[in-house]
Amino acid sequence: MARSPTPHAAQPAWRGDAGHSGRSRVRRVLLGLLTLAIALPLAAALLGGVVVAFAWPRLPDVQQLLDYRPKLPLRVYSADHVLLGEFGEDRRDFVPVSRMPRTLTLAVLATEDERFYQHGGINWQGLVRAAVANLRKLKSQGASTISMQVARNFYLSSEKTVTRKLFEALLALKIERELSKTQILELYMNQIYLGQHAYGFSAAAQTYFGKPLAQISLAQAAMLAGLPKAPSTANPFVNLARAEIRQQYVLGRMRALGWISDADYEQAKAAPLGLRSVSAARVTHAVYVAEMVRQAMVARFGEQAYTRGLSVITTIISGDQQAAWHALHTGVMHYELRQIWRGPEAYVAPPATSKGWAQTVDDACDDHPDTGGLQCAVVTAVTSRQVQVMRPGGAVLELSGVSLRQVRALGLGPSAQPNVALRPGAVLRLWEPRQGHWIITQIPRVQSAFVAMNPENGAIQALVGGFDFQQNPFNHVTQAQRQPGSSFKPFIYSAALHKGFMPPTIVNDAPLFFNAAATGGQAWEPKNYDGVYDGPITLERGMAQSKNMVAIRVLNAIGPKYAQQWSARFGFAPSTQPPYLTLALGAGSATPLQMVRAYSVFANGGYLVQPYLIGSITDASGKAVASPGPQRAGDERLRTITPRNAFVMNTMLQDVTRTGTAASAQAELKRPDLYGKTGTTSDAVDAWFCGFNPRLAAVAWMGYDTPLKLGSRETGARVALPIWIDFMRTALRGVPVATYTPPAGVVPMGDAYVYEEFAAGGGVHALDVAAAPPTAPASGSAMSKLPSSMH
Repeated sequence: MARSPTPHAAQPAWRGDAGHSGRSRVRRVLLGLLTLAIALPLAAALLGGVVVAFAWPRLPDVQQLLDYRPKLPLRVYSADHVLLGEFGEDRRDFVPVSRMPRTLTLAVLATEDERFYQHGGINWQGLVRAAVANLRKLKSQGASTISMQVARNFYLSSEKTVTRKLFEALLALKIERELSKTQILELYMNQIYLGQHAYGFSAAAQTYFGKPLAQISLAQAAMLAGLPKAPSTANPFVNLARAEIRQQYVLGRMRALGWISDADYEQAKAAPLGLRSVSAARVTHAVYVAEMVRQAMVARFGEQAYTRGLSVITTIISGDQQAAWHALHTGVMHYELRQIWRGPEAYVAPPATSKGWAQTVDDACDDHPDTGGLQCAVVTAVTSRQVQVMRPGGAVLELSGVSLRQVRALGLGPSAQPNVALRPGAVLRLWEPRQGHWIITQIPRVQSAFVAMNPENGAIQALVGGFDFQQNPFNHVTQAQRQPGSSFKPFIYSAALHKGFMPPTIVNDAPLFFNAAATGGQAWEPKNYDGVYDGPITLERGMAQSKNMVAIRVLNAIGPKYAQQWSARFGFAPSTQPPYLTLALGAGSATPLQMVRAYSVFANGGYLVQPYLIGSITDASGKAVASPGPQRAGDERLRTITPRNAFVMNTMLQDVTRTGTAASAQAELKRPDLYGKTGTTSDAVDAWFCGFNPRLAAVAWMGYDTPLKLGSRETGARVALPIWIDFMRTALRGVPVATYTPPAGVVPMGDAYVYEEFAAGGGVHALDVAAAPPTAPASGSAMSKLPSSMH
C-alpha cells in the first residue's frame, strides 16, 4: 500500500529537488567524517605498528636485568675514613623488596606511580591527565611510570627527544612483558639517586637517618620517597624546608589513596624526622681531591676502576680539608664584596598572586642551584633601603643595611640600570658569613687555590683547587702555572746564603733604572711596591718588608744563572725560572703545589720530599692493591740544602710573620712558630701567601684565570694571607708551639743567626751601598714584558 503523503509533501517541484540535494550533501559529509574517524585510528595503528615493528627488534635484551648485580663503585676516603667521593655507573646496596618496609613501598608508589599494579608499563590515564594539565597550566607535567623510569635509568640517556621517549615507552612495555612487577619495583628502588652520594633507598636511609632501611618510620619513609624529584637540591641536608614540603605531599597522597589512615597521617606529619646532623654526616668539600684520585685510578686500571669496588684512602685530613674549603670561600667572598655589582643572574616573571611565589622561586632555583656555598634566592619586593627575597621552600628574608652593601650603589634606586637593578623576579645569590647574617652578592669571577702538606713526608692534608668545581673544574693547585711574585724571594736569599750573604748583611734599598740599551729592549725601572726606599738596610729587613731593590741587588751579586740552578734544589724546573734579574721579583712560573713543596724544604730542615695524595688502595674484598711508600725528611738522599741554610732562612721567614708584610699572622694566631712570605705580582695579577709551621706547610693563591688586575690594593697580604691564617687557626688548634734548634755551624749575632765563619771573619758589612747600577737584567725578547713592582 502506498504511504500517505505528509502535509509537507505537497510542495513545488523545484523545492523538493533542493531539499533532496541538501540531505544528500549532509549524508555525504557524515559518511566522510565516519570514514575519517575509522581511517585515522587505522592509519595511526598502522603507523604505530610499523614503528613498533621497526623499533622492537632493536630494543636491548631486558633479561639481563634478572641477573642485576650492581657494579661496585670507586670510593675515595680521607685518612680518617670520611667519604670524599664515589665514581661508577652503579653506587648502591641491593636490597630485595621483601626486606623493604611496606610503608616505604606504598610511599614510593603513591608519589611516583599509583597505578603501577594496574597498567602494563604505560599509564594511559596519567598521560591524558598530564596532557590536560599541560594545556591548562602551560607548564610541563610528566607522566612517567616506574617501568619507564627503569627503562630510562638502565638503558637510555636523559635527553628530552621524541625518539628517546618512544624507546622509553617501548622498553617499558617490553620490561613489563618479561619481568614481574616485584622485579621491576625492586630494580627501581635499588638504583634511583637520592642525593648525598646515596643510590637506592637502603643507602639513603643510612645517609640521612643513620639506620638500616628496615628501621625507618612512616615519616622517614615519606621523606625518602619525596627525594627522586630533586635529590641534589631538595634533600634535607641541602634544603630541609623544601624536603619537608615534599614529605608532606607524599603523606597527603598516601592518605588520599586510602593507604594510610587519618590518624597515621597526623602522627607522621608531626613526627620528628630524626635526621643525622650535617656534622654527624661529616660533609666534606673535596671534589677536586676526588677528581684527582679518579683520574689516577683510571690511568692505572682503565674503565675497571669504576666497577672493581676499589677503595682509595687518601692522605686528606677531613677536618683540615673542611677548614681549607671554608677559609678559601670566606677569603674569596670578602674579595668579591669589594667588587662592583654586575647584576642578577636572571629575571623571572613574578606570579599573578603572592601565593604563586613559592613555586616561582622553586622553579627559578632549580635552574640556578646553590653553588660554592652561595644560595639561590629571588627578589619578591624591593625599596631603596630594603630587599625582600624568598628561598626555595618559601623562607622569606628581609634584608637591609650591610646586607645590601654590594648592591646598594648600582642595584637600588631610580637610577639603577635595567640590567643590574633589583626588582621582583631578580634571581641572585645569598652568602651567610655567620649564622643568620645574610648578604646579597654574586658568583665570583676570581679564582683561588689552597693546599696544605705535611713537610716531613709530603702527605697532602688539604687541597681546594678552585672556588667551585661545578663552575670551574680546572684544578688551580696542580695545573695553574702562575708568577709567584715576591713569594719566590726566599729561594734567591737561600742561594745568597750559600754565597756568603747573611741576615745582617747591608744592602742598599735605592732606586734602579735600566735603559733600552742596557736591556736590549725596553727600558726597565723596577720599583718597591710601596714606593718607599730606605737606603742601606739589612738583608733580613729587606726580606721582611719585601724590598724589590734589595732582592735585585742580591741576585745581581750572586748571578741570575746561579740562582736559577739553585731553585732546582726546591723542585723547580730551571726552564720555568728565567735566568735574569726579573727572577728576583718572581717573574718565573709555578703551581701552588710546587710552591708548597718548595717551602717544605725550609720547614723540614732541607729535604725535598715528593707530595703524595694516595695512601692505600684496596679492592672490594679488602685486599691491598697498592700501598705507596712516602719519602721522608731525614733521608739524606733527599737533602738539597744544608741544615744551617734552612735554619737561617727560617729566622728570616719568621721575621716576615712577626714584623714584616705578614705580621698579622702571628698577631692573629697568637703564636711565634709561623714562617712565610707574601707575594704580589706586577699589576696585582697574582696574590700569594706561602708559609708553614714546623708540622704543616700551606699555600694560598688568588687570581683570575684570564690574567686581570685584582685591584690596586689587593696584595698577597690582603687577599691570600687571610685564607692561610683562617686555615691555620683550625689546623693548629691544640698543636703545641714548636721551635727549630740551631744546627752546628750557626751562631747568634745580635738579633740574628749567621754562619760561624761569617761571624769569625767579621762579616760582609755591605753590598752596593754607594751603588752603581747592577748589570743589565737581560737582553732581547726575553725582557719584552718587564715587571715593575712586586710585593
